[in-house]
Amino acid sequence: MIEVALTATQQQAVQRRTVLVLSLGQVLGGIAFGATVSLGALLAADISGSDALSGLATASVTLGAAVCAIPLARMAARLGRRRALTLGNLFALVGIAVVILAASVRVFPLLLVGILLIGAGNAGNLQSRFAATDLAAPQHRGRDLSIVVWSTTIGGVAGPLLLGPGEIVGQAIGMPPQTGSYVFSFVAQCAALALYLVALRPDPLLAAQRLAQAAAAATSAAVADRPRVARYAIFAIAGSHVVMASVMAMTPVHLSHMAHGAHGAAATPADVSALVGITIALHVGGMYALSPVFGVLADRWGRLRVVLLGQALLGGALAFAVFAGTEAWGVMVALILLGLGWSAATVAGAALLTEASAPDVRTRRQGRSDSLMSLSAAAGSVLAGVVLSNFQYAGLGIAASVLVLAIVALSPLARSSAR
Repeated sequence: MIEVALTATQQQAVQRRTVLVLSLGQVLGGIAFGATVSLGALLAADISGSDALSGLATASVTLGAAVCAIPLARMAARLGRRRALTLGNLFALVGIAVVILAASVRVFPLLLVGILLIGAGNAGNLQSRFAATDLAAPQHRGRDLSIVVWSTTIGGVAGPLLLGPGEIVGQAIGMPPQTGSYVFSFVAQCAALALYLVALRPDPLLAAQRLAQAAAAATSAAVADRPRVARYAIFAIAGSHVVMASVMAMTPVHLSHMAHGAHGAAATPADVSALVGITIALHVGGMYALSPVFGVLADRWGRLRVVLLGQALLGGALAFAVFAGTEAWGVMVALILLGLGWSAATVAGAALLTEASAPDVRTRRQGRSDSLMSLSAAAGSVLAGVVLSNFQYAGLGIAASVLVLAIVALSPLARSSAR
């Protein structure tokens, strides 16, 4: 723990180290997230015997993140980011073990508990992007945040692509079908846990708190708090996440139906896993690969403009889902655009929320944002399963477009934040 506030030179050095450590942690943590995104809906549909219940898998991931977002944010405010992030890693490790057990005994509620715990671990991953802003200079806040978000690309893409090798490993050691890749996830989570414990020192949030106290003692000027802008940022982040999560959650099931329709009895689990793995890998790549670009654009163009750019990309994704969703290439394009739109809105929205909040309420609002984002996405994922069952993939795209329009319509609430 740091006893005195950092000098400007020390702050820059600690920030560089923090971004590096958080980025490596995101690489490792993203492996479990990518595997769960790819396999959760398929495991849920297989064990429950109902496609309509498959959306509960993604709902459980997001619900777990929602339940833990505020407690982890409060823990971070009191004890620092390091302890909050390591607790998230522990949740994920337990969740992976429970998922494997549930698949072995084929108990659907137990599967949801395991996925929920993995989602609780993902709450820590989400908090990492805010941790990157604790000591960041205002003019580089979007860039530093986006670098940490970008780092998830490696793990998030590797997770789906490890499905095939994971099945080989799983069969060799006697694991249940479609769970082999969780071996890699477990090892990665252990490495992330050790990384945060050893390397995330000094703690960035505790250091930032001391800097804020020193600044407050030196001057009477206070950082302006803009609650209306903060509320819009929270809504834009949550709404964009709901659009992304609901469509993504149902895509593996939709692709499974397409594969069986195209190949009939010849479609094997390996065929389905390969199609799903490639599509989700492209989607996760879209989510994270260009996040530094969106971070730089948010610093230069302004946060709100990049949030609206994200809505344009999300709208394009939904158009492909509606008009080309019966073709594999159309689904892939839709998922790539879906990831890009989410990236732009999330990076710019998180920077907007941070800047619109005074230091004494900033961490609390960040936790609320993550919680609302996850809770609303959980509800959206459950409804997405019902919509897919009754109105097909195109109907799901039309339903999701309502949120995109709402975010655009309410954007004047944040006009005062435009640079």
